[in-house]
Amino acid sequence: MSSNTNPKFQSGAARPSGRDHAPEKAPISAHKVVVGLAVCLAAAILLAALGILARIHANAALAQRTDEAAAPSVSVAPAKPGAPVDEFVLPGNVTAYTDSPIYARTDGYLVHWYFDIGARVKKGGLLAVIDTPELDKQVAQAEADLATAQTNASNAKVQAERYSGLVKSDAVSQFDTDTFTTQAAAAASAVQSAQANLERLRQLQSFEKVYAPFDGVVTARNIDTGQLISQGSATELFHMQALETLRVYTNVPQLYTGSLKRGMKVPLTFPEHPGRSFEGTLVRTADAIDPASRTLLVEVDVDNRRGELMPGALAQIRFKTPPVGPTFIVPTAALIFRREGLRVATVEENAQGAIAHLVPVTIGEDDGASVQVVSGLSAGDQVVQDPPDSLIDGEKVTVEQPGDRRSSPGGL
Repeated sequence: MSSNTNPKFQSGAARPSGRDHAPEKAPISAHKVVVGLAVCLAAAILLAALGILARIHANAALAQRTDEAAAPSVSVAPAKPGAPVDEFVLPGNVTAYTDSPIYARTDGYLVHWYFDIGARVKKGGLLAVIDTPELDKQVAQAEADLATAQTNASNAKVQAERYSGLVKSDAVSQFDTDTFTTQAAAAASAVQSAQANLERLRQLQSFEKVYAPFDGVVTARNIDTGQLISQGSATELFHMQALETLRVYTNVPQLYTGSLKRGMKVPLTFPEHPGRSFEGTLVRTADAIDPASRTLLVEVDVDNRRGELMPGALAQIRFKTPPVGPTFIVPTAALIFRREGLRVATVEENAQGAIAHLVPVTIGEDDGASVQVVSGLSAGDQVVQDPPDSLIDGEKVTVEQPGDRRSSPGGL
């Protein structure tokens, strides 16, 4: 039998393992690992830096837009030069020379009144009579009390004199004598007290008749016959004013106070007397500047014996003054009234943009639509025409040019 020559059956041949062997890979070096990690870290840092820069830029842009939106928009115009001032006109309040309410000094009922509104009354003229039945009874009682006190005092005096004579002969004791002497002194004091009380009540009784305290005109009557009257200031009976001379008060700006002299003649005009001028005399001033308004209170007296003028009216007072200049005309709407005083807003351009400044000013003539600024402004100042109430000094503003329109957030 032939021997098997198939290598698979040879005893000395190697047997297959049933799978192919993979080629072995070379190990990664540490240097390559470090380089890779460094590249990844650098890329992460670069991305983070780019993100931070983007956020910083966005925040800056947002802050800029917020500042632009927060800055109030204002319109400005240059201060318009005005004519030099050699006189100024101020409004004045006309008051009576003497103004007095008249009240009752006693309680009762009004019996009669004698003068109505518009009546001219002389000093001491009888205005009204008040009936006081309770007071009359109190007066009668006080008179009786006085008579009783006088009788007791007279009797006590006699007793004291009698004991004073008897004590010398030791007919009575010194103790009884001192007692009657003391009683006589107390009785005399009681007489004085009763006399004072009677005089007080009679004084109140004299107030039953109400008299005029000065020459004047009755401008109000607040009572009528039969009305219950109470003493004190609860009910005003009449109101009187002395009108032969009227007082006119006005506030003069501090700038012009140097030209005021006591005794100077001042012309006054009144709307109810067009084309006429009344001469007044500056009689006194407050001699102190009001720190709130920086003005001086002055009084001008005007003769009113003809009765052409009335208290409570408005007068225009013309004062002469040395020429003051330069002056500027601004609209009334440009004025800002603050606790510190009158202000006008101006705008100044600098590297930071348009900045608002609140300038203290002194005004002269005022025609309602515009005012004359006599101090505080300079030529070329850009005046804010209608400043917002919230405007503060040093605030950044946006100046609107003529024809500009700022669109709203909604695009309207």
